Amino acid sequence: MIEIKTITSDNPRPLANYSEATRAGGMVFAAGQLASDFKTGVPAEARKHPNFPFYGSDIKLQSRFVLQNLAKTFAAAGSSLDQVIKAQVFLTDLNDFASFDEVWREFFKVPPPRTTIGTTGLLVKDTLIEIDLIAYAPSAVLKHDVVASTNPKPLANYSEAIRVGDLVFAAGQLASDFKTGIAPEARRHPSFPFYGSDIALQTAYILKNLKNTFEAAGSSLDNVVKAQVFLTDLNDFAGFDEVWKTHFKVPPPRTTVGTSGLLVRDSLIEIDVIGYVPRAGLQREVIKSGSPLPLANYSEAFAVGDYVFAAGQLASDYKTGVPAGARRHAAFPFYGSDIKLQTQYILRNFKRTFEAAGSSLDKIVKAQVFLTDLKNFAAFDEVWREFFKAPPPRTTVGTSGLLVKDALIEIDLIGVR
Repeated sequence: MIEIKTITSDNPRPLANYSEATRAGGMVFAAGQLASDFKTGVPAEARKHPNFPFYGSDIKLQSRFVLQNLAKTFAAAGSSLDQVIKAQVFLTDLNDFASFDEVWREFFKVPPPRTTIGTTGLLVKDTLIEIDLIAYAPSAVLKHDVVASTNPKPLANYSEAIRVGDLVFAAGQLASDFKTGIAPEARRHPSFPFYGSDIALQTAYILKNLKNTFEAAGSSLDNVVKAQVFLTDLNDFAGFDEVWKTHFKVPPPRTTVGTSGLLVRDSLIEIDVIGYVPRAGLQREVIKSGSPLPLANYSEAFAVGDYVFAAGQLASDYKTGVPAGARRHAAFPFYGSDIKLQTQYILRNFKRTFEAAGSSLDKIVKAQVFLTDLKNFAAFDEVWREFFKAPPPRTTVGTSGLLVKDALIEIDLIGVR
């Protein structure tokens, strides 16, 4: 049985209901970090001085502030930034990316796999970036290997994938050759604009490259246990999902949300996955509870070893949309709260999912929350505290859209058993 240890350093304490980090089974899961002291907002050391507006860079100052705090978090967990194996970066303006990436390289000898996407907003005024990291605590039996295949090499400072123990953490993949932009085979031919589909071509290109990545790690797409998909236009979802189904015998748990932008011009999609390397005694289990079954091609959850990887959950019965139990009654519009009802509906379903996997909400080690309107955050956070005795590390960002009409929130969880 894995022991879950809550990690605290001397970093500023967040105002909301989440932990700084958890350590579970040698892995360290950190909450998303913002450049805030949680007293004044963005502190003086993370912003340019108002009397010297042309000296320094806000994004560089915020990035350094966040990474310095994350270094303290991992030190408190018996780890370090050198043991980071997965990163996600959410930027309010992708024009800040190059300056952020300069700072990133200062903090990592071997930069970890990374996914960088645009977000519609962050929870602290004037924050430009949120960074979400997973690391491990090194030991005699737990080390990491950097994975490199023949795929195109990115222009930015990150690795293709890292294998640590039985798990493989891949960088988010875009349909780019990193020379011309979108690779020619991932776009329709300009002379034949009505043949093919850009989203289908980009998805197929990405999954082909991810297949190469996992084979280089000694694994395969059949062993993917968690996926996150970021789309610039949710109207592309059906075309993406058709391709997805052809690449997976049993489609893994998946979270799909809208993004305000991706780093390569004309990119429609970025795919971020976690997998494992099968061995004797370690096999994937498909988890099914009594929760509503999704319309799209993904599983409710997978368990592999001690870890449970759940699909992102929306407040939907997948028959009517957002069901009556998750929305205010039309005749009583001033009673209740849609965001509270949707959050309660989702967390009750997650309770069933994790119990079916031999776990519980008390054993969640990492959470991500995507909100269509950050003004809903305070009411969501009230419900969150009701469901968790010790609230897990959490990252909360704005999304440009979700896949079910009137859905306000999607929640993504990883747990242990």
